[in-house]
Amino acid sequence: MERHILVVLPHPDDECFGLSGSLAKYISEGTPVTYACLTLGEMARNMGNPLFANRVTLPQIRKLELEESCQHIGITDIRMMGYHDKTIEFEDHEQMSERIGALITELKPSLVITFHPKYSVHPDHDATGAAVIRTIAKMPKEQRPVVHCLAFTKGCEKILGEPDVKNDVIPFLKQKLYSIQSHRSQWQLPVDPLVVESEEMKERFGTERFWTYSFE
Repeated sequence: MERHILVVLPHPDDECFGLSGSLAKYISEGTPVTYACLTLGEMARNMGNPLFANRVTLPQIRKLELEESCQHIGITDIRMMGYHDKTIEFEDHEQMSERIGALITELKPSLVITFHPKYSVHPDHDATGAAVIRTIAKMPKEQRPVVHCLAFTKGCEKILGEPDVKNDVIPFLKQKLYSIQSHRSQWQLPVDPLVVESEEMKERFGTERFWTYSFE
C-alpha cells in the first residue's frame, strides 16, 4: 500500500482517461491522494456540445468539472496551482521546482504520478512532467518517491519499451466513466450502468498503463 500519492497534471480532465481508475482503486485501499492541477484549462477550444461555455466562463466551468470528476474518483484534496493554460513550458523552472518541492515536503508521497517529460503529446503535458522530474532529481536518492509516468505519443512504446505498470481497473469502470463524463465541456460520453459492463468498455478503458521513471 502506498503511503500517499501526489498527482501533478496541467489540465482539468488530464486525470480522467488514463488515471482515474487507478486512483479510485488506490483510494478504495485506503491510500490518500492529492491532485495538484496546474491550470484551469482556460485556453481549450471545446466549449460544450451543444455550446454552453465561452472564453470568459470556461475557467470556472472547468474548475467545477474537475471538482465533480474528483468526487467520483474519491479525491478530496485538490490543489489548484494557478498557472495559465498553454504556458507551462515558459514558467520559471526554479519557481516551479520550489512549489512542487513544497508539496512533496508537506505530503511525503511514496508515489508521484505525472506525464512523461518527452512523450505526452501536449507541450503543457511534457513541461509538467519535466518540472516534476527536475524537482525530484534534486532530492537525495534515498528520499525520492517513485514516479509513474503517463505517455501516449504515437510510437512511444518503441522508445520506452512496454509499460512496466499495468493496472486492471475494470472493477472501477463506473467511477472512471463518470469522471470522464464530468468534463462535459470537453467530452460527450453518456454513461449507462449497463454499458459499463460491456466488453467494448472493458477493452477500451479497463487497463491503465504507466512507465516508472528511472533517474539513473
